[in-house]
Amino acid sequence: MSVLSQSALSVTPSGMTGRTSLAISEALAGRLRGPRAMLAFVGPAVIASIAYMDPGNYATNIGAGAGYGYALIWVVVMANLVAMLFQALSAKLGIVTGRNLAEMSRDHFPFPVVIFMWIVSEIAAMATDLAEFLGGAIGLSLLFGTSLLTGMVITALVTYALLMFDRGGYRPMELIIGGLVGVIGVSYLIEMLIAPIDWAAAATGAVTPSLPDAGALTLAVGIIGATVMPHAVYLHSGLTQGRAPVRNEGERRKVLKFSNIEVVAALAVAGLVNIAMVMMAASAFHAGHSDVAEIETAYHTLTPLLGAAAAGVFLVSLIASGISSSVVGTMAGQMIMQGFVRMEIPVVIRRLVTMIPAFAVVAAGVNATDALVISQVVLSLSLPVPMIALVLLTRRADIMGPYANGRLTDALAIAATVVVLSLNAVLVAGALGMEIPGLTG
Repeated sequence: MSVLSQSALSVTPSGMTGRTSLAISEALAGRLRGPRAMLAFVGPAVIASIAYMDPGNYATNIGAGAGYGYALIWVVVMANLVAMLFQALSAKLGIVTGRNLAEMSRDHFPFPVVIFMWIVSEIAAMATDLAEFLGGAIGLSLLFGTSLLTGMVITALVTYALLMFDRGGYRPMELIIGGLVGVIGVSYLIEMLIAPIDWAAAATGAVTPSLPDAGALTLAVGIIGATVMPHAVYLHSGLTQGRAPVRNEGERRKVLKFSNIEVVAALAVAGLVNIAMVMMAASAFHAGHSDVAEIETAYHTLTPLLGAAAAGVFLVSLIASGISSSVVGTMAGQMIMQGFVRMEIPVVIRRLVTMIPAFAVVAAGVNATDALVISQVVLSLSLPVPMIALVLLTRRADIMGPYANGRLTDALAIAATVVVLSLNAVLVAGALGMEIPGLTG
């Protein structure tokens, strides 16, 4: 392969550094085995996983833990399992076809459907940016005592600076995002050591489905919107397309195997972080401060309850989450627009398209945490669009060949999509004032 003759520091046509491309080639040829072989393929799922730990998760998880204790942990578990399935399908689409979900949708669906998908995806991208910018801005404003708008400007500048590393290929960005994921993970490991968790109640909440009232339903839909992210479903297929060039079906199967392992591992970490968020909020706030529903209030309340260390760690993780997810959101937004409308958009323009609504919300004086929760509900409402598209495409043998979804995978994917659609329908019915059996309040 031509990449073998290139410098280890060069960037190959696939977007990988020469060293990583060499490692991938060696692993596919069977000359590199074990953990070192796996490390060569680590990256796409790590980048996608940051979408599952963005500031929107903080807002919904704090609200769930403070208001309902450990009762809604099962929603986080369910959403994470759905995320694993759909990120694996997205990665498979990119590996098998060499094209991303937006491109495949443009080529295989009727034109009016494509336009509808693009519009919905752009709205989802704006909701995503709103959550990410607000999260980073809230963290910075609390840490340095600045205004929320100043925090948003700083977040925008840092995000743009980090996006410049993408010019060096995928690997530098994968390492940066991986490092920030590590910061978030370690932060919540520390929180678990500080907070007095009721582990029995947490275990019960993880396996016992319940929705105590209409408020719990809104939070449940928000948790799903914050966990299974539309832009991450689109992005993963783009991160895997052409990343590991294969020469035969044996190598393609190896890439798929490594991809599935990475998806499970990366999203398991993201799921544990989300569960830890709910558990921390339940432990700290539910008993005496169940009205805590805002990130700012949570920070100020943590100090007297669990100490300055817990509050400081919370802020560090929030800032890391806001900045990293903002970077990933921009990458996804560019891929979605280019895939649907074949337009090459400069990164500055792409940032402005989805960033302006976020600044407008803050300038209008909307409560930041309320805006975060609403943004996650918007994401959940837009989520069925890429889910349905992904199911339809990956089940087709004329597109996927022998890698088309089997009966079990197809059934699970359809069932997950139906669950999301059902929750959304109930949420909309509640918003219209219709009585929902089994829910009160």
